[in-house]
Parts: sequence; C-alpha cells; structure tokens
Amino acid sequence: MARDDGGGSVVAAFLIGAITGAAVALLIAPATGEEMRRMLGQKAREGADKASEKGRDLYDRGREAYSRTRTRDSKLKEPV
Repeated sequence: MARDDGGGSVVAAFLIGAITGAAVALLIAPATGEEMRRMLGQKAREGADKASEKGRDLYDRGREAYSRTRTRDSKLKEPV
C-alpha cells in the first residue's frame, strides 16, 4: 500500500487556520471598512502565496517519488 504522508491534511489544516485567524482578527481588532478590505486583501494574497508554495512543494515531491519508482522499476526489469 502507498504511504500517506499527510500532505492533504497539512493543506486542510493551513486553510482552517487561515480562516480561523481571519475571523479572530475581525473580532478582536475592528477597523474602518477601507482598512479592513485592505487587510483582508493582503491576508488573502499571503494565503494564496503560501498555498501555491505548498502546492509546488507537493508537486516536486510527487515528481521525485515518481522518478525513484521508475528507477527501481527499470532495475527490476533488467536481465540478470
């Protein structure tokens, strides 16, 4: 069986934390509408950047695992 390293659960935990953090920020530090929109936009961009970075990391790890598997597979197919 394939080993699940929890990559999906890390992303889900990040998104839940980001949403919770945004909600707490709104409740604790109320600001004017313009300030709030600017802050939310900034936080959304930061969250998107982090999610994109995690996606690239997961993609790279997947490519590495695929490459290792292909190498092992080709060694198994070599005549003895």
